[in-house]
Amino acid sequence: MRRVVPAHSVQGTVTLPGDKSISHRAALLGALSVEGVTVTNFSGGADCASTLACLEKMGVMVRRCDPGTVYVAKNEAFLEPGDVLDAGNSGTTARTLCGLLAGVPGLYAVLSGDESLRRRPMGRVVDPLRVMGARIDGRAGGASLPLCIKGTRLTGGTHRLQIASAQVKTALLLSGLSASEPTTVVEPLGTRDHTERLFDFLGIPCTRRDDAITIFPCEEVKGGAWRIPGDVSAAAFWLVAAAILPDSGVHLPGCGLNPTRTGMLSVLRRMGLAVEVTEEDCSGGEPVGDLLVRSASLEGTKVFPEEIPSLVDELPVLAVAATQAKGITEIRGAKELRVKECDRIAAMAEGLRTLGADVEELEDGWILRGPVRLSGGRVRSFGDHRIAMAFAVAGLAATGPVEIDDSACVDISYPDFFETLETLVCRGCAVS
Repeated sequence: MRRVVPAHSVQGTVTLPGDKSISHRAALLGALSVEGVTVTNFSGGADCASTLACLEKMGVMVRRCDPGTVYVAKNEAFLEPGDVLDAGNSGTTARTLCGLLAGVPGLYAVLSGDESLRRRPMGRVVDPLRVMGARIDGRAGGASLPLCIKGTRLTGGTHRLQIASAQVKTALLLSGLSASEPTTVVEPLGTRDHTERLFDFLGIPCTRRDDAITIFPCEEVKGGAWRIPGDVSAAAFWLVAAAILPDSGVHLPGCGLNPTRTGMLSVLRRMGLAVEVTEEDCSGGEPVGDLLVRSASLEGTKVFPEEIPSLVDELPVLAVAATQAKGITEIRGAKELRVKECDRIAAMAEGLRTLGADVEELEDGWILRGPVRLSGGRVRSFGDHRIAMAFAVAGLAATGPVEIDDSACVDISYPDFFETLETLVCRGCAVS
């Protein structure tokens, strides 16, 4: 359990952890490259460690060099793992590995994860892979982990996704690299495009037109070296903390600014937050920049369904910001939060009510009325890293201490979160 006490302000510079989504993808593409990839600022979270561990079990060369530097390269061929591939808590690991392994003829693997991950839906990736000829079976006919994968030559084809999911898109694109014909994925809404950007950066043939992405069979993936941008999802917690506490200012250098991921910035600006962006650059095909944010008087807003894919991971902490905004904030179209590491809609509604917020739980989001002076109290994280961190930010703006159970779950994506929080808050406002 962590106990967060109120803070007068937050001030300082934060070195952001490497983007988790990009780190996963860099490792997966390195596993397909004889030359290999070397990346610095690789995510130190448990999710990306799960991806590296699974790749090692398949005979992929993984070298952890200096802190945050990882080299991943393909050996002559994937080895059949002698044990279950454990994706831990990582949905990205599980779903993208399905795509990677399904197209490896002769390979047999069993893929599983922790209790939380075994409850999450896998049919959304298994079904389209089966259309390509994949041989995958598992619990509930392949709808849940564990899954048994028997690799075979896949056929490609066109897939129209029913759910906007970057994980499913990436799995299909990875499978398409070894398919017998081009593979096209059509999205109902645009999702984060890190996979496509890395394809372009590494010279993998890929075309994009409107809502369709086409990958062409590619026998050889080139290697490369670059720095993973700072994780904009991690930055969101400090953006909100600075916004809702008076006399605050936080500098976030090297933050990823991929336009498919910056919906949180757009919404916060709409609510009245001033964010200064400087030192813009590009790394590994990804735009990066330094962010400077200061306290603001926030106004309620409406978040529309088409915006959700660009800020889906940031919605819990956005709900915290909404409790401190003047007026009504309505967030809709976020039903996907029901099947994350926990039911994030219900979890945030429960915890915010415990702290005295005016929140109405909807099937696909929330209606929040503010501003409300949050009280102290004990809240449940449900073992979900983003819920735990969102309530830590809420605790900074509360009138009394906020106790967060199972706070160690932040290690999944941001192991240094609470230590970073301590460095930002004023003296006497520490985490215990």
